[in-house]
Amino acid sequence: MELTPLGIEGVWLAESPVWSDDRGFFREWFKSGDVKVATGIDFSIQQANISQSQRGVIRGIHYSLAPQGQAKWVTCVSGSILDVVVDIRPNSPTFKKYVTVDLRGNEGRALLIGAGLGHGFLALEDKTTISYLLSSPYSPEFEFEIQPTDPEINIDWHLNLIGGLGVVVSPKDAQAPTLAERLAEGKLPQ
Repeated sequence: MELTPLGIEGVWLAESPVWSDDRGFFREWFKSGDVKVATGIDFSIQQANISQSQRGVIRGIHYSLAPQGQAKWVTCVSGSILDVVVDIRPNSPTFKKYVTVDLRGNEGRALLIGAGLGHGFLALEDKTTISYLLSSPYSPEFEFEIQPTDPEINIDWHLNLIGGLGVVVSPKDAQAPTLAERLAEGKLPQ
């Protein structure tokens, strides 16, 4: 497994081989030892989640303020997504910057997203399935969101990739505060 930093401290692209034959494919999608060697992070899995989305669904921008932090390991199991990671740490040199990565179910790619970063994605196909490994469990009192269309962040969601379909966003995400509002509330990672 190879891990490559992506220009925002705490974001790495992980790439591992995919072995295919007439039966299908096999891949190792997470190896804690490789993560530790490449990043120095001892990623201890505390929770695993799976989500499935239809084409045009945007989920996020989500983050956790859990006291122990919450890193994520994200991979696409089937379908494809445009994955987005936003630096929402006010004291970071890349505050308000974001990176996008295409993740596809038939490729050996995953993202390691460090604690204190925002995460979201656009599903590019129907029945797109994403698996998340979390370094701390979900705790509702520490979970927050930022509007995925916040003009201050100005994420290019590459909506051309969904062929003119309208996007679907949950009411919670659509009504989420902006980055500036979260900053004013003191609800951003420090």
